[in-house]
Amino acid sequence: MTQADTVKSSRFALFGAVLVAALSMAPLYWALISSLRPSEDIFRYISEVSLWMFVPNRITFDNLINVWSGPFARAMMNSVIVTLATIVLGLVMCSMAAFALARLEIPGKRAIFSIVIVSFLVPFDAIAVPLLSLFRSFGMQNTYLGIILPGIGNGFAVFMLRQFFLGIPKELSDAARVDGLGWWGIFTRIYLPLSKPALISAGLILFVFQWQAFLWPLLIAPDPDYKVAAVAIADFAGQFSTDFGSMFAAAVVVSVVPLVILLVFQRYFTASVASSGSKE
Repeated sequence: MTQADTVKSSRFALFGAVLVAALSMAPLYWALISSLRPSEDIFRYISEVSLWMFVPNRITFDNLINVWSGPFARAMMNSVIVTLATIVLGLVMCSMAAFALARLEIPGKRAIFSIVIVSFLVPFDAIAVPLLSLFRSFGMQNTYLGIILPGIGNGFAVFMLRQFFLGIPKELSDAARVDGLGWWGIFTRIYLPLSKPALISAGLILFVFQWQAFLWPLLIAPDPDYKVAAVAIADFAGQFSTDFGSMFAAAVVVSVVPLVILLVFQRYFTASVASSGSKE
């Protein structure tokens, strides 16, 4: 391939990346400009293509003020509480499970790992209703614990951590065992300190799954005191009217939080994926 062909291919790849990025950001941009319009202007300019369809001719922050001065602020706080608890508890559970599957010699380890793989291939919606009946029988409806528990056992996070742990030389744990260090010490003193990128990546996975969850929080916590942000957005749609301006503003707030966090920590996620290839 000549240098001219290489430059042409690079430009084509760059154009493709920019196009995909623009298409991906288009819904968020539309929500953003709609949240800054007065309610009566949101759908005024979509009947025909014009400049004002993409750029608001009048800007107002009333929608954002309305969002933060109402019940949605409590819902955002609930989302933060639930998500942080899910990340902490999920990392503890998933990292221990991944370490056991990677380094401990236990009967049926391959079968257990296969079940873990299958678990994140099954849509959660398929088990939500029977799981709701179980949680109700335990008295967990309208509780933070009821929202959090299904999110801490994430099969994808276990898979990623297990693959990363397999990449750590086994000689390190063997030498530690010879020196008298137990498996818990090996896990906490050797594997966890070496697994910062994988732990951050697993935390991001747990964060995204819990932050964007809608069906389960809707079923398990209909009480306004425990309602999360993703569910609270729907409250702006009433029986006879819909406050589209506030709805778009709430959608922007909910979308920007994971976007910023993923942009900040994306290099750790990339490093973890790059070092978590197919390992046995």
